[in-house]
Amino acid sequence: MNDIKVMNHAADNIRILAASMVEKAKSGHPGGAMGGADFINVLFSEYLVWDPSDPTWTGRDRFYLDPGHMSPMLYSALTLQGRFSMDDIKQFRQWGSPCPGHPELDVLHGIENSSGPLGQGHAMAAGAAVAEKFLEARLGHEVMQHHIYAYISDGGIEEEISQGVGRLAGKLCLDNLIMFYDANDIQLSTEVDVVMKEDTAAKYRAWGWTVMEIDGNDVKQIRTALDKALAGTGHPVLIIGKTVMGKGALKADGSSYEHNVKTHGAPLGDGAYINTIKHLGGDPENPFVIFDDVKKLYADRAADLKKIVAERKATEAKWATENPDKKKLMDDWFSGKAPEVNWSKVELKPDSATRAASSACLKVLAQEVPNMICASADLCNSDKTDGFLKETHNLEAGDFTGAFFQAGVSELTMADMCIGMMLHGGVIAAMGTFFVFSDYMKPAIRMAALMRVPVKFIWSHDAFRVGEDGPTHEPVEQEAQIRLMEKLQNHKGQDSVRVFRPADCYEAKVCWQMAMENMDTPTALIFSRQTVKCLPEGNDYEQARKGAYIVKGADDNPDVILVASGSEVSTLEDGAELLRKDGIRVRVVSAPSEGLFRRQPIGYQENVLPYNVKKFGLTAGLPCTLEGLVGIGPYSRVFGLRSFGFSAPYKVLDEKLGFTGDNVYKQVKEFVSE
Repeated sequence: MNDIKVMNHAADNIRILAASMVEKAKSGHPGGAMGGADFINVLFSEYLVWDPSDPTWTGRDRFYLDPGHMSPMLYSALTLQGRFSMDDIKQFRQWGSPCPGHPELDVLHGIENSSGPLGQGHAMAAGAAVAEKFLEARLGHEVMQHHIYAYISDGGIEEEISQGVGRLAGKLCLDNLIMFYDANDIQLSTEVDVVMKEDTAAKYRAWGWTVMEIDGNDVKQIRTALDKALAGTGHPVLIIGKTVMGKGALKADGSSYEHNVKTHGAPLGDGAYINTIKHLGGDPENPFVIFDDVKKLYADRAADLKKIVAERKATEAKWATENPDKKKLMDDWFSGKAPEVNWSKVELKPDSATRAASSACLKVLAQEVPNMICASADLCNSDKTDGFLKETHNLEAGDFTGAFFQAGVSELTMADMCIGMMLHGGVIAAMGTFFVFSDYMKPAIRMAALMRVPVKFIWSHDAFRVGEDGPTHEPVEQEAQIRLMEKLQNHKGQDSVRVFRPADCYEAKVCWQMAMENMDTPTALIFSRQTVKCLPEGNDYEQARKGAYIVKGADDNPDVILVASGSEVSTLEDGAELLRKDGIRVRVVSAPSEGLFRRQPIGYQENVLPYNVKKFGLTAGLPCTLEGLVGIGPYSRVFGLRSFGFSAPYKVLDEKLGFTGDNVYKQVKEFVSE
């Protein structure tokens, strides 16, 4: 083991760099980073296994930071590892910097997840731990023997998502998950005891975790805890480290600035900063340096890693020689390429609910995609993800040969854990719940979009036709919300999410095909609870790949164009039949994905929705859901909902709310005559 004085000096080096980054940027959170420096230094300089020459090596340990505001700590430690340069961290929080205010997914630089919204990072870590267990069960321990480390703070422990992670990780006995809880008792605006009074250790023990309580600034205690965790306990491990917020910080008058709320979320300030850097052994005039003994510490670790990694890779090579079929599977699974699926095996029942069509697709996916995990938030028999479950069995503690993840009633936890599975690599994850409950998942949807993680969101019960369940369970505004995300791009101009709401069972199959082919962004699939009449015979469903298309039987030179997605398309068809009897030329357009449609050539868009023809939209959501396609003005009209739903059988609701062919006829006839 390394000399304690050197280890403490390295931790102080991290503190100096972290405080200096924040001071230079005039923005950030130095206190937590300074308090956590000892643990991160011990982990990175003595325990974390990775390959400096191959940062994306599948056998590496993963480190997931939950409190993204502690990015100065992570960037500093990664700089000591040689993954960031001094120029990089000097540009902390600046335009174009690889060191944004909160870490963003960047595996080459050692950042395994985008973090910031507290609680989600450690859920992603738990998902990665599930993925590693799942892959170990299929490929073998030789290539899946790494560990998943998570770092969480008081805020993350308080966030409700920690309840779901604690319960599920404990239930699944994820003994490859080691989480450090930086318990410094300080939050951004208060001390922790103002908002929390609980026995955290007892809580996690009750969930089935192994819990250790240590001085989180003591090198020996950190080592002992990590050694015990790595020796194996049969359970996930929580190391509760009591740390000092702003450790080593001094005020301008030379008194201690430790344990102070003010160090949490703001630069230390001129006098305090200078005193602090001097106190920690640095030069305030030139703080961005790595001490010589610290350079040697991390250089020695790099040399050790060469030996450790060489041994691991030799084991992997021997395994590959002895298991060529598994090696091919592993290469395919970690390639990031879309899986090959024999979609001809999907058996569809005409005029069925689109959730039933989704179930038929999931049945085949369970058979055809051996690295796919499907999850449900206690709704698999309703959201019809049980189509997948019937071909496999649940993931269980000690048995990860199954491929169905029963998350229980915890939509946000489920979503973030599925994201973590895919961040780990080698796994394709999908998850289901009711569309109205996507509200609970919104923070995770946003993070998946930011990171462009190609998880598959499966949402059934897509509209007020949930019926008797009433307005609490009837999504009205949800489609508008997710359609807004279709319009978002990241700072590189890349798409963020794809959304599909299919018109019938056959279109649902095509949408599932597109979802599985999409390995660049998250995909949202929105399905009906009720049966839906199929579109006219001979309809070319492959046109759904363009996002919006002209339904079979439409007039070439229309007086009016009717536009909808999902169940409403067949309602438009009913109205169109009546309109044609009156001599009105009608075109019906199915638009399962506005985002995908807007990526088509302008010529195609204008051919489907010419600007000089009246357009009528029908949506079971807010009118704005379709305004991007139909437009706003005298040539445009959208019939939708402007209130929450009602409790009644769905056919009654269709009549009362005007979602019938007769009302489409009435509305459009009036519109055309204006």
